[in-house]
Amino acid sequence: QVQLVESGGGLVQTGGSLRLSCAASGSLFSGDAMSWYRQAPGKQRELVARIFITSGVTTNYADSVKGRFTISRDSAKKTVYLQMNSLKSEDTAVYYCNLRGPLRGLEVWGQGTLVTVSS
Repeated sequence: QVQLVESGGGLVQTGGSLRLSCAASGSLFSGDAMSWYRQAPGKQRELVARIFITSGVTTNYADSVKGRFTISRDSAKKTVYLQMNSLKSEDTAVYYCNLRGPLRGLEVWGQGTLVTVSS
């Protein structure tokens, strides 16, 4: 069974940077995609960015993070990263890692990591 473990959240000042990591245990396959979502207090969970594990193709960047956030992966380490630059107070949220394996009907969520941006 695949499990996801996120790390890298914390407190940062406006304009600062953080890098989140999401490490997957278990096997990953072609067609699997890993994504970062976030949920701010009182708001719905939203997709931040998605990357396909095998090809490295990235998609679905939220408009609010384009040009500031970058998703990437290290296939050998089965780890996905979210580099967040020029952070704003509105980026404050719990960030969740998600894995979807459509060919095997798999969807897994991480436990979440809190990012707090202070002004």
